[in-house]
Amino acid sequence: MVNRCHLKITLKGPSLVIFVSSKTFLIIKYKIMKNEATHVVNEFLSAVKRVDTEKLGELLHPDVEWKQPGNNSISGIKRSRNEVFQMVGKMFELSANTVKLTDIKSISANGNKVACLLHWNATHPAGAILDVDNIDVYTVEDGKIVRAEIFTVDEAGEDQFWGN
Repeated sequence: MVNRCHLKITLKGPSLVIFVSSKTFLIIKYKIMKNEATHVVNEFLSAVKRVDTEKLGELLHPDVEWKQPGNNSISGIKRSRNEVFQMVGKMFELSANTVKLTDIKSISANGNKVACLLHWNATHPAGAILDVDNIDVYTVEDGKIVRAEIFTVDEAGEDQFWGN
């Protein structure tokens, strides 16, 4: 016997009921989650490039958990949108407003998780240059980023650039 469930779709009028297997339903749910997560992260990264803080605030959950790598003045776990904004403010301060996302090299989704290969640049007032790739992994729930884990290819370089 096939385990079946039904999907009810209402289109301004009579309802349409479609019977699908539970496996098909899970595949449909997975694709919807994957598309939503990718859309949210694309919007987020576009807002980062534009430095659109209002849009960023809309896309980050108030209790977002953000893990920033390294042993420097911006590293560590942030446990709210406000703490993330404080970290970003410090990044702009330390780089004399030069920190920027210069390239979105790749975006891949698996359910509600989205991994991105990103390139960042910044110049320290004393002349140091940050030119680094990061892999960011975002978790999206209900249209908001609830978790971000950042991986850098040059932790020592970031530690030196951001200082202690």
